[in-house]
Amino acid sequence: MIFIASVLDPRNKFEYVEGALEELFGEEKGKKINAEVYAYMNSLFGEYLNKYSTESCPQSPSSSTSSNNTSNTPSGSVISASKIRTKLSLKKQKEDNGSGGAKSELDKYISEEQEPFSEEFDILSWWKTHAPRFPILSELARDVLAIPISSVASECALA
Repeated sequence: MIFIASVLDPRNKFEYVEGALEELFGEEKGKKINAEVYAYMNSLFGEYLNKYSTESCPQSPSSSTSSNNTSNTPSGSVISASKIRTKLSLKKQKEDNGSGGAKSELDKYISEEQEPFSEEFDILSWWKTHAPRFPILSELARDVLAIPISSVASECALA
C-alpha cells in the first residue's frame, strides 16, 4: 500500500516509484515489483470504478503493462529523491510519444506531468481540488491516504 500511496502523490506517480524500486532492488527485480504495483493499482482502480462509476460514463481499468524505463545507476548506492526525480524527468522527455484513444482516469492521471516538489504541498487538498477531473481516483486516494503508515502498535506509541 505504501507504493500505491506514493503513486497517488501527484509529485511522485509511477515515475518516482519505478525509479526508487530500481534503486532499491536493482533493475530487474525493481521492474518486476513495479509491474506488480501497476497491476495492483489497476485492480484497485477497477474495484473503485465498479463501486463509484455511473452508468452514463463507463470506463475500464487500463491494462497492466508497465513502461520499460532503464536505470544505469549502480544498485545499492545512496541517492537523493531530487536526483531520482531529475533522472526520471529526463527519461520521460525521451519517452514522450503520446497516445491516442480513450483513457481511464488512472491513465490520464499517470500520463500528466508530476507536480513540482514543495514542502508545503497538501496532497489531500490537491485531490479535493482535482476531484471533478478524477472523481473515482479521488475516492481511491482519499481512502488510501487516510491509512496511517506505521509499524508501531498504537499502545506502544502512546506509552
